[in-house]
Amino acid sequence: MYILGISAYYHDSAACLLFNGKIIAAAQEERFSRKKHDPRFPENAVKYCLKEAGIKISEIKYIVFYDKPFLTFERLLETYLSYAPRGAKSFLESMPVWLKQKLHMRKEIINCINELGESDTFQGDLLFSEHHESHASSAFFPSPYEEAAILTLDGVGEWTTTSYGVGRGNTIEFLNEIHFPHSLGLLYSAFTYYTGFKVNSGEYKVMGLAPYGEPKYVDLILKELVDVKDDGSFRLNMEYFNYCSGLTMTSKKFHKLFGSEPRKPETKLTQREMDLARSVQDVTEYIVLKIARHIAKTTKMENLCLAGGVALNCVANGKILEEGIFKNIWIQPAAGDAGGCIGAALAVWHRMLGNKRFVNNKEDLQSGSYLGPEYEDEEIEAYLKENNVPFKRYSEHEISIKGAEILASEKVVGWFSGRMEFGPRALGGRSIIGDARSLTMQSTMNLKIKFRESFRPFAPSVLREKTSEYFELDTESPYMLLVAPVKKNKRKEMSDDEKKLFGIDKLNVCRSEIPAITHVDYSARIQTVEAKTNPAYYNLIKEFYNKTGCPVIINTSFNVRGEPIVNTLDDAYRCFMRTNMDYLVLGNFILDKVAQPKYDDDEKWKDEFELD
Repeated sequence: MYILGISAYYHDSAACLLFNGKIIAAAQEERFSRKKHDPRFPENAVKYCLKEAGIKISEIKYIVFYDKPFLTFERLLETYLSYAPRGAKSFLESMPVWLKQKLHMRKEIINCINELGESDTFQGDLLFSEHHESHASSAFFPSPYEEAAILTLDGVGEWTTTSYGVGRGNTIEFLNEIHFPHSLGLLYSAFTYYTGFKVNSGEYKVMGLAPYGEPKYVDLILKELVDVKDDGSFRLNMEYFNYCSGLTMTSKKFHKLFGSEPRKPETKLTQREMDLARSVQDVTEYIVLKIARHIAKTTKMENLCLAGGVALNCVANGKILEEGIFKNIWIQPAAGDAGGCIGAALAVWHRMLGNKRFVNNKEDLQSGSYLGPEYEDEEIEAYLKENNVPFKRYSEHEISIKGAEILASEKVVGWFSGRMEFGPRALGGRSIIGDARSLTMQSTMNLKIKFRESFRPFAPSVLREKTSEYFELDTESPYMLLVAPVKKNKRKEMSDDEKKLFGIDKLNVCRSEIPAITHVDYSARIQTVEAKTNPAYYNLIKEFYNKTGCPVIINTSFNVRGEPIVNTLDDAYRCFMRTNMDYLVLGNFILDKVAQPKYDDDEKWKDEFELD
């Protein structure tokens, strides 16, 4: 039986296909359309899923949408009425799309699906899952656990912004929830907006900026903006926010409280923005930890599963693990709205149809999240020859050795291998990689490869069996969703003068044996790599370890700032040639930048992608 899950029409639209309960394909529309966070119907992602399975639309038994639009519309109407007449402008701007499209979602989805099939049409049933049910299902059902507590946190679904419950076998029981407008996700997004970054996109920048700041505003936030109870439940003071009735996140009272208007995007970052970022990050961790403790006490569970946009806050995730609130945690790698398509489909398979789960409490059911398109060597070679691209071909064993040699010479490599990742993180399928021991690699990648802010940290990929030698982490973190400190014996002591530095001046201090991935607070966002899920990437790092004695490399997504992660061979080659990458690895082929013909491309492409 085939079940197609769809998330769309807000941001990060995606599609997922199950066959008899197994996830066989999943992808985000942005990777095909090249429009970051593309909200449109995931036409190309659906086409890919069908192609991967080799089926027609008529062979799908159920299509499941990740949200219930009528409940969302109810929330919008009640909100506008509650804040009338202040919300008139926002109301008038949002209503046309609702009246034209979103109130007719059943018809819209069926029409979009059938347009893909030409003469073939969908014959099954179209179902709708509640937003946080989709999140909870995406967190628990692919997890390794027979039973676990479940926590979902995001901006808002239909009404719910936070929920928790318990998963056992093929069932989920919801125990409590917090409703709009009280939202931890929207509190964080308000500070994302206020510090000059893009809402629903730049939140991870706030998280990355936080270690440069001091928690100067924590007491003010807890006194004025959010009232937090002992069990972690909270209420926001809506006088400081504008998202219910206006077109921005923060109100004039918010600006007065913090002393200025919001920072304009792309203007100079100051210590003040860093302090604001640190403060909201600390408040977020404080609330998340309170909620986690309450859930552990209430459910008596050893395992915790997380989903929702706030679950991408890997610093908070790391704190839950560090404090030992739960023995194990598992986070849906596509924790935001994209992952809702997986949850919606699995909710039908398990909750509605009653099919059992088969887990071993060790390995999850998401295949490393390598669920996207893949190119065979024959396809790659044909592409290179057709476009007159100079290359050298190697065996699978040779590519690991040669790749390790290139990395050890402090060259930057575009690594395009195997299936594309599902979720926002590059995990060694579509990655840009380098030597984590390099003193200059972090700034080189930010400024000359990614064309983005210099403060942005990079993540390490580390051999799973060597993780605890370099980091204060003794568990797997395959999806780069846990932050942990670098081991003290790998750190370098700072001088008295270096300790006095503030803000961005901290950036260029060498803090460890692996400085390119060590953040200013000695932390790192870790990806553990195992041979069973990505043998090519594992073998590359193993050869690098054999050559250098270091089992850690630097890993960032294969794209430039504002661009979705590359998907096709053409995407990869274009990104390679537009940047200062030294080598491109496509499967078992290596392209040397020096050997490439002149690439005719002007700098206007930098305007093609908006900053987050």
